[in-house]
Amino acid sequence: MHAMQYAMTLPADYDMGVVRARVSRLGHTLDDWEGLGLKAYLIRERGVDGSPVNQYAPFYLWRTVEGMNRFLWGGPFQGPVDDFGRPVVRQWTGLAYEEGAAAGSPAVVAVLRTQSVPDGVVLSEVMADAADAAARTAAEDGAVLAAAVVDSSRWEIVHFSLWSHPEPKAEGEVFQVLHLSAPELGRLPRGRQW
Repeated sequence: MHAMQYAMTLPADYDMGVVRARVSRLGHTLDDWEGLGLKAYLIRERGVDGSPVNQYAPFYLWRTVEGMNRFLWGGPFQGPVDDFGRPVVRQWTGLAYEEGAAAGSPAVVAVLRTQSVPDGVVLSEVMADAADAAARTAAEDGAVLAAAVVDSSRWEIVHFSLWSHPEPKAEGEVFQVLHLSAPELGRLPRGRQW
């Protein structure tokens, strides 16, 4: 499993209805994308759920690198690049993926939390703790799914979860979910990824 996200921070007075309409019009285009486990079309609105910014920040869980590359180099990614400018695309290696207690329910919000991996730690223990945290989060009431991923170039772990209600039992930045494309979600490997 691989994870990917790009975030487009928009002006404070930007009409987020434009993003909502775009997702409503185009979100279905990845509903059958080969190699894609999940794309969560995420936004934050300034002043909502403590967000200081307006932001469009989709988050992906890829089953295959080929599917991700087809999206980036020969697929729909060119549309947002043309409309908003080319964003930095972050990528992470999967540590763990778990279905949640509310698996199959519509996701209302997503939570992302970044954790630094300090120097001098036993890496296997930190990664195992992150995998265990994903399992604990997935077991919470209302959790649709939970994942933990790592960027070993920055030594950062990202904890990602989807929730069926607007009051998630996870800490981090809260995003509204506008649409989910999940063509191969059932084929993502569950549990620890090593």
